[in-house]
Amino acid sequence: MNCRGHVENGVVVLQDPKAFQEGEEVSVRPVRRKARAPRESAECPTLYEQLKDVIGIAKGLPPDLARNHDHYLHGLPKK
Repeated sequence: MNCRGHVENGVVVLQDPKAFQEGEEVSVRPVRRKARAPRESAECPTLYEQLKDVIGIAKGLPPDLARNHDHYLHGLPKK
C-alpha cells in the first residue's frame, strides 16, 4: 500500500493517518521530481531555432494583433 504525505518539523505526516495500523513497520522514500536536463543546442533546439524559417512571413495582419489577439481569435473585446 502507498500513502502520500510530507515532512513537517522532521516528522513524516501522512495524508491519511489511519492508512496504517499503530506499530506497523513502514518504509519511507522521498518522491523525486524529474530534474530538467541541461539543454544542448544540437539535441534540443530553442524555440527560435525551430521557428526561424517562418518568423516574419505573415502578411496583412492587423497592427494591434499582439495586443488584441484574443479579440481576433475569440471575439473578446479589444484592449
